[in-house]
Amino acid sequence: MNLAEAIIIKNVEKHPIKAAIGFKKKEGWKELSWKKFSEIVFKTANALKASGVEENDRVAIYADNSGEWMIFDMAIMSVGAITVPIYSTNNAEQSEYIINDSQSKIILVGNQAQYDASLELLKKGSSLQTIIIAKKAVWIKKEFSSFYLEDFIATSSPKFDICKKGYDDVATLIYTSGTTGTPKGVMLTHGNFIKAFDAHFEFFKFKNFEEELSLAFLPLTHVFERSWSLLCLYGGARVYFLEDPKDIAKTLEEVKPTMMCAVPRFFQKVYAGVLEKAEEGSSLKKKIFNWATGIGAQTAEFRRNEQPIPFGLKFKESIADMLVFSKIKNKMGGRLWFLPCGGASVSPEVTRFFESVGIHITVGYGLTETTATLTLFPLTHFEHATSGKALPGVEIRIGENDEIQAKGNGIMKGYYNNPEETQKVFTEDGWFKTGDAGKFDKNKNLIITDRIKDLMKTSNGKYIAPQPIENLLTNNNFIQQIVLIAEGRQFVSALIVPNFEFLKEYLKKISMSFTTWEEIVHKKEIIDFYKEKIKELQSHLADYEKVKKFTLMPAEFEINTGEITPTLKIKRNVVLKNYSDIIEKMY
Repeated sequence: MNLAEAIIIKNVEKHPIKAAIGFKKKEGWKELSWKKFSEIVFKTANALKASGVEENDRVAIYADNSGEWMIFDMAIMSVGAITVPIYSTNNAEQSEYIINDSQSKIILVGNQAQYDASLELLKKGSSLQTIIIAKKAVWIKKEFSSFYLEDFIATSSPKFDICKKGYDDVATLIYTSGTTGTPKGVMLTHGNFIKAFDAHFEFFKFKNFEEELSLAFLPLTHVFERSWSLLCLYGGARVYFLEDPKDIAKTLEEVKPTMMCAVPRFFQKVYAGVLEKAEEGSSLKKKIFNWATGIGAQTAEFRRNEQPIPFGLKFKESIADMLVFSKIKNKMGGRLWFLPCGGASVSPEVTRFFESVGIHITVGYGLTETTATLTLFPLTHFEHATSGKALPGVEIRIGENDEIQAKGNGIMKGYYNNPEETQKVFTEDGWFKTGDAGKFDKNKNLIITDRIKDLMKTSNGKYIAPQPIENLLTNNNFIQQIVLIAEGRQFVSALIVPNFEFLKEYLKKISMSFTTWEEIVHKKEIIDFYKEKIKELQSHLADYEKVKKFTLMPAEFEINTGEITPTLKIKRNVVLKNYSDIIEKMY
């Protein structure tokens, strides 16, 4: 079955006037009903067909999250063509590679920079034939086959026969951002998505899912947000699209979502901010906060184990909620209860804290090549510090070098036009090799130990898994980014990017003026301040795992310098190369 058909037809028949998607228009939030949403999708599908898009052609989307993004995605699939998402933060060179490799014919762009980059490619005589622009605020050159989406679909019919597709037919090519090497086009099929969605609904047994509202905050280009948002629409829930992730705090209070997927850094920042505020309060406020989180931790354990909560404890929890938890929840809109979290490891301190407040973080593990999810926390009987249990239809085994290997409905068809790389990631007996190391606990919960390629061996022969240590340190609100160095070295060192927002507040407290961050990160008082923080944070680590020396960086690692991926994963090799002189000084 075609994924677009599975999402649209069922929901239009079931509840035509119920809202399907929401988006910001000027200052207010607007919604489209399922009927209106389907009509715009079908008008777009007809316009694509009239422009020469045929079954299995590739059509690119190079834009920030928006209603238009999802409409275009559904329209591409309706035609039987293949969606090729490009990160909105990609530069012209990165976008050119994806367009040329996929041979995309048409592209939807969101802003001026994306249009200008696409126009240069069209002029170069690449496969690109037409540029569609989502918003009329972008200045375009119509003589170069450029059309505003509104004009592109203006005369199209709102009726369309969705192209029939089999489960094994490719629905999308998602180019891995990759912390190493050239991006590869992951071929995910209509069946990969539909079977994965059915497995999620079987796993969670959601009640009244059609009443849920999800906020698409992470980039739709990434498999995590895209598959989650499509799952929500598949189940009849509403999805609101946030164009600028910097507006997340304000948007949570405006939209009041019940669900939202996020990466660990989001939760770390909320957690660190709450702890900082509690620390700044009076001794009475600190006592109340500590008492409330203690009560919350106890009730969370009863819920986790599906045990009845004693009346006295439940009464105390209602007081804790009134005094502390409701304030934290209201800052996040007040209705969030289900938060899928992936993309990196999240520390158990963070998941336990949110559970105590009454917000369930559903930690999961997966890759682009596995249609996002392989394992995840159930609603109850999950284990903190693990990545949860396998989805129905997913098999996992631990192979050579403790590598996690998988089989199941979500495993990709392969890398587009790249049989050699495809062959490399499958074992002879057909299991997908994740490249991550892991193990199972006694209850079959998966525990990720590290990326196999990231394991470091010191000159003393000790193995260091950097991610848990980096995670531990970035849980602190004064540390934004960190890269550990240990391979072939006699001790562990680190490049640390301060959280400049929190550091600025600290500088005000100690009355330290400054003109540049370059000046601040070299001041002895600030270096000593970070030394104390790091000493405290890593006190429980083995001596050989501890960061012995570090350098404070005056600016964040950036996407446009190639130091981090669009999903904010640090490209360790690039950072080590770019700052080799600074690293050498620490040794």
